[in-house]
Amino acid sequence: MKQQGAHPEDTEGTPDASSRQDSDTARPDADAARPDADAAHPGAAQQDAEQQDVAHIDEVEGDEPLLPARVHRPSDLMRLVGGVLAVVVLLAIAAFAHGTTSGLEQDINKGTGQAPDLLIKIAGLASSIAILLVPVAFAIERLIKRDGLRIADGVLAAVLAHGVTLATDLWVARAAPGSIQDALTQPSPGDIHALTDPVHGYLAPVIAYMTAVGMSRRPRWRAVLWVVLLLDAFSMLVTGYTTPFSIILTVLIGWTVAYGTLYAVGSPNVRPTGRTLMAGLRTVGFRPVTASREETPDAAESGDRGRRYFVTLEEGPPLDVTVVDREQQAQGFFYRAWRNLALRGFATRRSLQSLRQALEQEALLAYAAIAAGANAPKLIATSELGPDAVMLVYEHTGGRTLDSLADDEITDDLLRGTWHQVKALQSRRIAHRRLVGDAILVDRSGTVILTDLRGGEIAAGDLLLRMDVSQLLVTLGLRVGAERAVASALSVLGPDAVADCLPMLQPIALSRSTRATLRKLARERAEREREAVLEASRHSRPARAHDADGPVTHDDGPVTLDKADKKAVRAEQRAEKRAIDEALDEAREEDLLSQIRHEVLLIRPQAPVEPARLERVRPRTLISFIAGAIGAYFLLTQLTHIEFGPLIANAEWGWVAAAVLFSAASYVAAAMALLGFVPERVPFPRTVAAQVAGSFVKIVAPAAVGGVALNTRFLQRAGVRPGLAVASVGASQLFGLGCHILMLLAFGYLTGTEKTPSLSPSRTVIGGLLTVAVLVLVVTSVPFLRKFVVTRVRSLFAGVVPRMLDVLQRPQKLITGIGGMLLLTACFVMCLDASIRAFGDDSTSVSIASVAVVFLAGNALGSAAPTPGGVGAVEATLTVGLIAVGLPKEVAAPAVLLFRLLTLWLPVLPGWLAFNHLTRKAAL
Repeated sequence: MKQQGAHPEDTEGTPDASSRQDSDTARPDADAARPDADAAHPGAAQQDAEQQDVAHIDEVEGDEPLLPARVHRPSDLMRLVGGVLAVVVLLAIAAFAHGTTSGLEQDINKGTGQAPDLLIKIAGLASSIAILLVPVAFAIERLIKRDGLRIADGVLAAVLAHGVTLATDLWVARAAPGSIQDALTQPSPGDIHALTDPVHGYLAPVIAYMTAVGMSRRPRWRAVLWVVLLLDAFSMLVTGYTTPFSIILTVLIGWTVAYGTLYAVGSPNVRPTGRTLMAGLRTVGFRPVTASREETPDAAESGDRGRRYFVTLEEGPPLDVTVVDREQQAQGFFYRAWRNLALRGFATRRSLQSLRQALEQEALLAYAAIAAGANAPKLIATSELGPDAVMLVYEHTGGRTLDSLADDEITDDLLRGTWHQVKALQSRRIAHRRLVGDAILVDRSGTVILTDLRGGEIAAGDLLLRMDVSQLLVTLGLRVGAERAVASALSVLGPDAVADCLPMLQPIALSRSTRATLRKLARERAEREREAVLEASRHSRPARAHDADGPVTHDDGPVTLDKADKKAVRAEQRAEKRAIDEALDEAREEDLLSQIRHEVLLIRPQAPVEPARLERVRPRTLISFIAGAIGAYFLLTQLTHIEFGPLIANAEWGWVAAAVLFSAASYVAAAMALLGFVPERVPFPRTVAAQVAGSFVKIVAPAAVGGVALNTRFLQRAGVRPGLAVASVGASQLFGLGCHILMLLAFGYLTGTEKTPSLSPSRTVIGGLLTVAVLVLVVTSVPFLRKFVVTRVRSLFAGVVPRMLDVLQRPQKLITGIGGMLLLTACFVMCLDASIRAFGDDSTSVSIASVAVVFLAGNALGSAAPTPGGVGAVEATLTVGLIAVGLPKEVAAPAVLLFRLLTLWLPVLPGWLAFNHLTRKAAL
């Protein structure tokens, strides 16, 4: 194809000779049979054909809808991130490898110092002139081809790059470490008292401009410009006006700013339109009449597979055409990149391919599938549609996808036919990688055709082939059930091949759309189980509701229940619990994956069922590691200048003992805070042991998750029904959040009035209230956020509010719960205060109100942090907070470490013992 401009109109040129020659072999036979008149009068025939072509361009019925003028490319974002990281690495090398940078500069200066003066002057003059003329000439060429948007992008990138260079120069001159300054500057040849510029103010904008306008895609322009840049860098190095690190930093800044600009404002959309497709089909020998776009059912997952068209011809059968362009190919890039990071190599494929690689892979798989004896669309032509798109032309297959078939149309013969196609692929070690419903086509005769082979793989390993089997089992099971899906697979593949796929039968090995469907079915099952439990509860308590219409009274006052009545109430409670358990057992359903395993194990009881290890890293592990590293960095920066030896030697051990006692008392307070919202009878000592066990659990799980899960499990084992256990823990958490906010505001108010005679609130409290008000306004004004919050709050109060009504009927319980929360906060505050006094004196002490504010803020951040126990986040927040309220760094850092040692690390061993003890007693 000709190298045309970026706009779709530029891609409608004539192909080169090689493209025309390759397309001749792909023409249908009908196209080869031309009227004799065309052969007798070739000039007239060619003129008529050109007129008809123009008419077809004007009469395209299936043209694309209006495309956006600009698109945000993930590749630009990745290049931006890569450029920023490269700048950081370069500055780190300059800062810490001073000897290496100095030696490199000396070697380069020694080598360039031997260059002839005439050559240096000619190179400097030529580069100075050309570095301005080349971009201007390219801009004129683009304007002639009506591509002014790229020029505007280039100018914007150049202006931003110039601003970044000025900021970098100012930072290096005034605030950068001496080693970085030495690496980027040197004494100016004209004035030994002045330094050269760290970043070239004109070179970085030129690089940003050339990158933003896309000169790198034009080989000739790119070669000319790089020659000019190398000449300029050579002349600057030889004359002593720059350093090697300065040149590299200049190139990186220009490159990074250009891609940041392109991603921010978007790149001009070069996606070919339907008219471009029609012109491209004519260049490979077809005579199209109409083209209609086929919509894909799942744009989120299938967007990278290209756009599909149904094309009718003047003569011959219709065609199926797939168009792949750079923008669609980049869709889902970040999802695929995460899969490549999280999953092992054998379970993933490349996250981003070039257009040429995508074209070659799909063509290779199409030919390989047909050679293996499978029914697949026949590829008859391929071609480029300009520099940014390719097309693949297939014979039209027709038919409907498996997803569009009715349930009664999916017969056993159809299922077996699908497995026969997969067996044909696997006989030649071909993995499909996406055997979902819309990739399985059924024509009018009932023949199964496998489509969407682009993401497949040849010479696939055993694990990929087993993943295909497990994926198809789930795809068919979602339509016809596990029994029929497994039976059809067994009849074609045999028991051994089906049993070998069980380790791959896990959500992470399935396609994105299949996982979404399984999650939806899981939510529906949970809702049915919940409705069954509520229905059983309503039917089992009519007698109790009748007895609870009002208290039994006497003339002298209410009458208490005797022992027989209490036994009757307990018997009714046990009967209600038994009825709910029976209803839950009847309503409980196995998920589809478990049903498939069960069906396979009936045939092969010895089949392996342990899931294969496909994940390289879990998202929670990665987030915890990053958050912990950031927290540890901030904590270590506070500890680098502290001498712990003399500090520990002078510590007040009496206050250390007091801190230990306050830490131990917090577990009693936590048990009170939980039991205050549980109307049922639960042993208090065992509840305290459960809170001690929580100190072990929160080390291996985030603080806001581990404690909730453990308390819920403990209440269920103690005889509280699952729904009520969740509601009790939720009520405790809700009240705890309210108390936490009120105490934070109250202590913040007191902290603000400590140093002022008037009772005016502190600026922190006012700022916090204003921030909360702004967040509330934002949430209520955005429909998506409002719906999300309302849904979550409604589901929370659906179970918590009835539970709270039960608690309010027992004021003693409510007082216990609220008192336990206040006592829990007081224990932690006093523990932190005692830790401060252990390392400080009267001159370094701070008020209890200030300590309380710091603890409440640190505890809130620790609960929100994704790290286990809030490690890193809590330490950094407490240390910074104590320093902010006036405590010296030498006292704040060890005090925080002692506090966290007593409340987080030392209780781990007792917590582990308590956890094992409660587990053996079936209390957890």
